Amino acid sequence: MQQAIPDIRETVRRNQPLIHCITNPISINQCANAILAVGARPMMAEHPKEVSEITQSAGALMLNLGNITDARMASMLLSGNTAKHQRIPFLLDAVGIACSTLRRDYIKTLLQTAMPTVIKGNYSEILALYQQSYRSSGVDADSGLDIQAIDRAALALARSLGTVILASGKADIVTDGSRLYHIHNGTPQLSQVTGTGCLQGALCTAYLSAQPGIEAVITGCAVLGVCGELAQTDRGPGSFLWGLMDALATLTDAELEQNLKLEEINIETI
Repeated sequence: MQQAIPDIRETVRRNQPLIHCITNPISINQCANAILAVGARPMMAEHPKEVSEITQSAGALMLNLGNITDARMASMLLSGNTAKHQRIPFLLDAVGIACSTLRRDYIKTLLQTAMPTVIKGNYSEILALYQQSYRSSGVDADSGLDIQAIDRAALALARSLGTVILASGKADIVTDGSRLYHIHNGTPQLSQVTGTGCLQGALCTAYLSAQPGIEAVITGCAVLGVCGELAQTDRGPGSFLWGLMDALATLTDAELEQNLKLEEINIETI
């Protein structure tokens, strides 16, 4: 797995793929800058009359349920359907489905229209997708959730849906149903800046353009986690955010390999 990461990063830098993002205005700037920093080209088009055309020319697509609107809901269905028919890898970030019936119902429709290559969410959002009765408050994950319970939920979802599941949290959990990994990189400062969860989805999507599978997701999580650690500062969240963007642009393969904390979990023990 670790051997695949440098190749995926280099492929993105060399090919400079277009990454089409339909995301929320709260994080749109961070997502676009992160995609640029790792060598790809962002396009944040969301009008229903143009999104299918934009998606057709993209290397990968990100759909994000944050700050949902009628127009964005229509556009995501159109782009998701285009990605399915054009075999373009795409990531769905299930923001807020643990606290919103609207979003929970909408994601069912979206999954029936087109199954994403990757479904991403925090621990609460992945549990809500797995367990219909589960509810949480707001878009942050419930800090009391047991990581093994999320392992089980993620594995079950990956197997039943036939897709890669990313459950982001203190340890990022990534599984395709047959393999399961924990990435232990990161810093609490990532949660002190809005939009870093969406930024993680944008990075994973950029890398999906090079390798549409679990390896790309692990690459995105690893890059964000290590860069977050390198950007830690006592100066405050503003300085941290700029340091994070600098680290994303300058991270070397040697730094990533030296700092990566990747653990493969024996799924027989789950």
